[in-house]
Amino acid sequence: MRLLLATMSHETNTFSPVPTKLARFCRDGVTLLKGQAAIEYYRNTGTCMGGFLNVAAEAGAEVVVPVCASAPPSGRVDAGAFETFCSLICDEVRKGGFDGIMLDLHGAMAAEGFEDGEGELLRRVRAIDAVTPVAVAYDMHANVFDDMVRLATVVAGYHTYPHVDMRQTAERAGRVLLRAMRGEVRPVSAWGSAPMLPHVMAQGTHMFPNKDLQAMCAGWEASGRALAASLFVGFPHADVSMAGLSAVVVTDGDAADAQVMVDELIGFAWKARREFMFAIAPLEESVARAKNAVVDGPVFLLDHYDNCASGGTMDTTEVLAEILRQGLEDVVFFGIYDPEAVEACVAAGVGAEVSLDVGAKLPMPLLPVLGIDASKKKYVAIKSRVHWRADLGQLAKEIVECAGVGVCTSDYAQLTFRNVRRPIFPLEPELGWNMPA
Repeated sequence: MRLLLATMSHETNTFSPVPTKLARFCRDGVTLLKGQAAIEYYRNTGTCMGGFLNVAAEAGAEVVVPVCASAPPSGRVDAGAFETFCSLICDEVRKGGFDGIMLDLHGAMAAEGFEDGEGELLRRVRAIDAVTPVAVAYDMHANVFDDMVRLATVVAGYHTYPHVDMRQTAERAGRVLLRAMRGEVRPVSAWGSAPMLPHVMAQGTHMFPNKDLQAMCAGWEASGRALAASLFVGFPHADVSMAGLSAVVVTDGDAADAQVMVDELIGFAWKARREFMFAIAPLEESVARAKNAVVDGPVFLLDHYDNCASGGTMDTTEVLAEILRQGLEDVVFFGIYDPEAVEACVAAGVGAEVSLDVGAKLPMPLLPVLGIDASKKKYVAIKSRVHWRADLGQLAKEIVECAGVGVCTSDYAQLTFRNVRRPIFPLEPELGWNMPA
């Protein structure tokens, strides 16, 4: 058995000024991971590529990896970079001789010239090879377009946010593909979407309604009713036509039942649409609430407008300024992107005192151990929304969301949507909608 495995992953914040050129996808800033180097790097990791490699190893398959290109969220992917990834993958497909293809794709990649980067890749692959079965693992924040489902044999998305099941998602998709290759199952898919933009701050699977929706998907998979069931909350900071919530269900030959499950997921989500909204408090009030908190342990202040995991610049200082203005003490603040300030501190030397202008140096474009025990601090201020819960969540005695400034703004009124389909909730808050018959 011979399998082609590849990664082309980027969550595109179309409002971000941070450029997304080829170097951003290179771990050393120069060279893309591919071939044996990529296999060694991702083997036994919790990533989607790690999951696909596990499935391939279980099957005793020969593996070819033309590229593993992944970059942190930022602006639209440079056309040259996108063409490079597509060419590397398609050139290998063109050589032929593969029994199956497994792709680690994000689902919210917008490239220069293509609002559905993943759909464009699949269109090119299928133009070369229309028959080899293809499995795709997508992020829960995928903005799903028709070709992203129609041109794949099986599609699976994460069930958790924070995303702690990336490896498992790829394993689910990969194992269904192997069963299809052996003739044990005949995957058929159905998908649908609702005209709604769930707020990222309300998407966590620790809470209703996404917790319940993902449980429905996992339950259908566990029972065998579905080969793969996925609820995608979408990524609202990608101003593309199909941004928003969608569902994909894959069954063994039963397209009608797949559609029934899709409709159940979409209907549930639409009824709970107001629970997918997020109430924004003024920054001054939020910091005051943190200051007055009486708890035994750290209060986490979330600067969610400048979240690096959604394409933020990590450069804005409004939340930090308010913390200083209100005189909070025993605070650790992470993190500000400011190489100039770091260089000035290094030049001054350990123990020296310097006055610096910190942050606010980028035009609206790693948590290393620094000897700081966050559990011992009274306040921990971080630029995050939901992902922090995966490791730091257990430390928090109270959580305060802080509306600062940034391209990950939680206030949709601060964004100009030009491409997203309209009307859509909550941009049109009184929208009435019934699922198509």
